[in-house]
Amino acid sequence: MEDSNFFGLLTVVVYLSIIALLLAGMWRVFEKAGHPGWAAIIPIYNSYILCKIAGKPGWWVLLMLIPIVNFVILLLISLEVSTRFGKSSGFAIGLWLLPIVFFPILGFGSARYMAAPAAAAPAPA
Repeated sequence: MEDSNFFGLLTVVVYLSIIALLLAGMWRVFEKAGHPGWAAIIPIYNSYILCKIAGKPGWWVLLMLIPIVNFVILLLISLEVSTRFGKSSGFAIGLWLLPIVFFPILGFGSARYMAAPAAAAPAPA
């Protein structure tokens, strides 16, 4: 009976540690991109800020609520976030599939956020 309690407690501690690591990584990524770090701990707002970091419109958050479509949207956002931080598409796949590993790498690593260049003004005719 006591072994069951120990393993239950151990599971909770490991689970909370994983969540804390992910949130700390996202916090740092948000700060590097010029957004408030605390936004990482607000469930739907963090998706909105992630869209903004990726340069995507905020209404993409609604697309994340649609089953199956959300996988594609998160992949596109991961691709753009990794590009904005100067990382490859392979890193984006890692960010998409293993955010617990790749958000801390992005947040605590040496990657710097590069905003998309402003659209060039049309040439006069």
